[in-house]
Amino acid sequence: MTGNQIQGLIGMTATLGILILLALPSVLGVLRDWRVDRQIRKAQEAHAEQEAQKSSSRSTVPSTATWYADGRRSKKLVSS
Repeated sequence: MTGNQIQGLIGMTATLGILILLALPSVLGVLRDWRVDRQIRKAQEAHAEQEAQKSSSRSTVPSTATWYADGRRSKKLVSS
């Protein structure tokens, strides 16, 4: 190899190294975001499964507040 070829190789290696150093934080940030998104999605799916299990185990008897509100509505309809 001649001196010019070695200088060119050193220049290209230095340029590639600088490019990698500049791009590395961005790549690491994207990878971290993907991991966090995956964790959030997994937690939402687990939460949805828990909600589905809770709703299927709940009784169908209306609450006291619902019963009271229905009674008030029917009295309004009768008295008007």
